[in-house]
Amino acid sequence: MTELLQQLLNGLSLGAIYALIALGYTMVYGVLRFINFAHSDVFMVGAYLGFYLAPRVGSGTILGGMLVLSGAMAGCAVLGVLIEKLAYRPLRNRSTLTVLITAIGVSLLLQNLGQKIFGANPKPFPAIFPVTQLHFGGLTVSSNQIIVLLVTLVLLGTLHWVVNHTRMGTAMRALSFNATAASLVGINNDRVISFTFALGSALAGAGGILYAMNYPSIDPLMGTLPGLKAFVAAVLGGIGNLPGAALGGMLIGLVETMVSGTRASTFRDAIAFAILILILLFRPAGLLGRLRVEKV
Repeated sequence: MTELLQQLLNGLSLGAIYALIALGYTMVYGVLRFINFAHSDVFMVGAYLGFYLAPRVGSGTILGGMLVLSGAMAGCAVLGVLIEKLAYRPLRNRSTLTVLITAIGVSLLLQNLGQKIFGANPKPFPAIFPVTQLHFGGLTVSSNQIIVLLVTLVLLGTLHWVVNHTRMGTAMRALSFNATAASLVGINNDRVISFTFALGSALAGAGGILYAMNYPSIDPLMGTLPGLKAFVAAVLGGIGNLPGAALGGMLIGLVETMVSGTRASTFRDAIAFAILILILLFRPAGLLGRLRVEKV
């Protein structure tokens, strides 16, 4: 029983990180109807921003950790806006395939710039929050896991409030429904899209920090696999559906952790893509998504 609880805790902690990354994918898709494959590399940049900010703001304390987290989120938000403005905005009226190829190109650009600027060798990530181990009988809970879950809950709650109870959130939902109609009623589509990229990239930056806290080794290619799994989580929950992305991230994290404790542990990375194939075959709209009929 204790081992099962330990696996559930580990799975929820990992799934919370996947959920944060998946929300960025699903927000951009909901507004622009394309997958921003550079999103996983924004996640990587967030981890490196934390690595360089930690010694400057003083890590190892709650206040220092929150400053590092906030700084990484702000830096990634700016990066997300720049990516949208320089790479995607000029292609907004082009075909989806053109934008998709551009997204892959931006991803490769960030990876190679990361290797050039940060170096190709892995770097040890500092402890930005105080690290303690809490023991409840046979169950061991790391303070980092508690921080991951708390930060994720706060960010999800904030995102829900922004999307559903602010003017910008209303504009995002209107743009997602019909971009032309949104512009006709006075919504600045460029501003809303930039805000969407900033918000999604900030969540990716937070995910990068939280991931590096629990797996404290970072490198310029670290975002590839978590990014792909988060994309699977977004599809699993229903691409374009925010609660679905959060649910999908949690489920992928739980399944991956449960598989790690079995003889099939060597296939833990393949499980996510097997789930993707099954979802596309039997429920292509995802668990919480709805099929859309599009006129061609």
